[in-house]
Amino acid sequence: MGEEIAFSATDQVEINPLYMFRWEEAQDAYVLLYPEGIVKLNETAGEILHHCSESESVGDLIEKMKNHYAASDPATAEKVEDGVYKFLEVSHAKGWIRRKT
Repeated sequence: MGEEIAFSATDQVEINPLYMFRWEEAQDAYVLLYPEGIVKLNETAGEILHHCSESESVGDLIEKMKNHYAASDPATAEKVEDGVYKFLEVSHAKGWIRRKT
């Protein structure tokens, strides 16, 4: 749906307006709704996309995720950071998110 893109800590991202992101009680998960269907997100993916709308930058988003998943473990914090960047790249390629302009 799009080319793979590298994000930096200063970039800002948002959910593509073609998708509706919300908590779905029946699914017990965050979901992305679009005209052709629904994407049920796992816990981590849901948290990342949830914070996309609240964070001022990718760096801010990563810090929130580190605090949530790896508050006191530097090795885990590095894995969290790498995982967030990879998820953002995949999400961008799928068209779920876009860079704010």
